Amino acid sequence: MSSSSRGPGAGARRRRTRCRRCRACVRTECGDCHFCRDMKKFGGPGRMKQSCLLRQCTAPVLPHTAVCLLCGEAGKEDTVEGEEEKFGWSLMECTICNEIVHPGCLKMGKAEGVINAEIPNCWECPRCTQEGRTSKDSGEGPGRRRADNGEEGASLGSGWKLTEEPPLPPPPPRRKGPLPAGPPPEDVPGPPKRKEREAGNEPPTPRKKVKGGRERHLKKKPKPALASAEGPAVPSPSPQREKLERFKRMCQLLERVPDTSSSSSDSDSDSDSSGTSLSEEEAPGEARNGRRPARGSSGEKENRGGRRAVRPGTGGPLLSWPLGPAPPPRPPQLERHVVRPPPRSPEPDTLPLAAGSDHPLPRAAWLRVFQHLGPRELCICMRVCRTWSRWCYDKRLWPRMDLSRRKSLTPPMLSGVVRRQPRALDLSWTGVSKKQLMWLLNRLQGLQELVLSGCSWLSVSALGSAPLPALRLLDLRWIEDVKDSQLRELLLPPPDTKPGQTESRGRLQGVAELRLAGLELTDASLRLLLRHAPQLSALDLSHCAHVGDPSVHLLTAPTSPLRETLVHLNLAGCHRLTDHCLPLFRRCPRLRRLDLRSCRQLSPEACARLAAAGPPGPFRCPEEKLLLKDS
Repeated sequence: MSSSSRGPGAGARRRRTRCRRCRACVRTECGDCHFCRDMKKFGGPGRMKQSCLLRQCTAPVLPHTAVCLLCGEAGKEDTVEGEEEKFGWSLMECTICNEIVHPGCLKMGKAEGVINAEIPNCWECPRCTQEGRTSKDSGEGPGRRRADNGEEGASLGSGWKLTEEPPLPPPPPRRKGPLPAGPPPEDVPGPPKRKEREAGNEPPTPRKKVKGGRERHLKKKPKPALASAEGPAVPSPSPQREKLERFKRMCQLLERVPDTSSSSSDSDSDSDSSGTSLSEEEAPGEARNGRRPARGSSGEKENRGGRRAVRPGTGGPLLSWPLGPAPPPRPPQLERHVVRPPPRSPEPDTLPLAAGSDHPLPRAAWLRVFQHLGPRELCICMRVCRTWSRWCYDKRLWPRMDLSRRKSLTPPMLSGVVRRQPRALDLSWTGVSKKQLMWLLNRLQGLQELVLSGCSWLSVSALGSAPLPALRLLDLRWIEDVKDSQLRELLLPPPDTKPGQTESRGRLQGVAELRLAGLELTDASLRLLLRHAPQLSALDLSHCAHVGDPSVHLLTAPTSPLRETLVHLNLAGCHRLTDHCLPLFRRCPRLRRLDLRSCRQLSPEACARLAAAGPPGPFRCPEEKLLLKDS
């Protein structure tokens, strides 16, 4: 029964689905491959619609809609018992003809088909096995499905397999003298004639079809002698072996030959000379068309300054090229995102009613009413009508957005934040990624407060490449693995300054409040902070293990810009502070709040003496080691 007689759907390829049990199916996306970068959840456009490279199933199964081609039934292996009965009622897909059938419908045993043990429900059907068909007979067009699911190194039945053949005999010796004129002698073995092939003595040799003028050009060339009169007959290699040798030669040449115009022209000329009887070694001074090349041609110049490449397995030269140093690798380019201003609040200015008239309150009055509502009430109002939904996106209604304590941020959440354009954004203790944060910051140019406490440095490092001109508060408390090198990357000015720019400004030049509690900061980091963040009025260094008396001396030194601007200073939990540093705080005339709680080496008596004397004006102590001054 031929495949053409089984209906229009015979041999149709079916796309397999995930098994949902292998190691690749149960893992999460890596977030680094080009498929993950395209996903919307990682900030991409979402055009490829492909799964992560590390989540490609290693044992894909047939879809639930697959049925037998003969009986039209689905797999029924769960309804029977016994290995033979289960095999007879399970659906099996042939890797050669792509037909899905029940082995029991074929009335053939299990031993007559070749079962693939690596892919479920996959075999070489008995009909293809009896006919001697292989995967090469079924073609390798663009629609052919690989049974190995794109995995490298998978030895499957439908993969491309190179058969082992005996090595080719050495080629006969070349003839040095001129070719003899006249017909060849009768005892020289040659290709069988047409009459002999028709008589059945020799099977016809497959020939390639040559199109157009190329065929006429090859007909004019004389056929080379296959062997000398004295040499033995050389068996011609099989077409499969010729393809393999040609593929190996091409791979070797691609590794050695650079991609230049001269090499391509030389390779074309070499391929044209493959049908001639004389090689370039026999006539080095003559061209293939019988003419001598011009003196000082480009070919001679390349041969003088370069080295000739020889085709593997032959003695003739292929092409020549000048050998030079390899070009230096290009530096990696930073990802660039198009930043567009947010759209203004949409029209209309009035609320249309069901009767056809407009509500007497204008849009400005409605927005003043909406300003007294919280985020939950605003979301309820957005579901009333389309006009309210558009009005409730006004950025004046969303001055602060809190997304803290969320394990993951979805693309709709990110797009909702950008559409509302908040002035303060709280992402503390979230699983935000670096690409998501970079995508957000490039679209929130009016952001003034950013809270990233508890996030990983891998995501917080996006601050080094995102412009934040309006930022006034930055919270980086309790971020793991942040040391002097990471803080230097954050504080230093960007390396790609504009041409003609004389003054390099740091990224935190305009920040007024900085929270660095729980970080491993040293005095070197404080020097960078004094240089690149001179406008700080509130600084939180609580629970920093390396902050001690020298750090206080740096903050209150005469050359420190924070000496005149510091208003709030939090040093709670800094166990290296002693009573000797307390008189240094009198250098800060604008200091209004000083938190020294949980400092073990500070005595309450010394703190009381500082509160009584203080900078201009005494302090009050509502708690032990907490100094406050009323403005």
